[in-house]
Amino acid sequence: MSDVKPTRVIDARGSFCPGPLMELIKAIKEAKVGDIISVYSTDSGSKRDIPLWVEKAGHELIGVFDREGYTEFVVRKKR
Repeated sequence: MSDVKPTRVIDARGSFCPGPLMELIKAIKEAKVGDIISVYSTDSGSKRDIPLWVEKAGHELIGVFDREGYTEFVVRKKR
């Protein structure tokens, strides 16, 4: 993971479902293909919602990482 540098970081800690996902969708719309977006979320629903949406929307989930007190989702825009 250390070689992957996010193009944009969204700090959605403290935001509740569907906030972190909505922030990600907005960022994906603004991003270029190949951009990497990292989302920080403390909402437990994000662990289900974000990976499901990324797959449905046709992007790449690089990883889901448990950090201290939050989860980091790393997504690459594919199209």
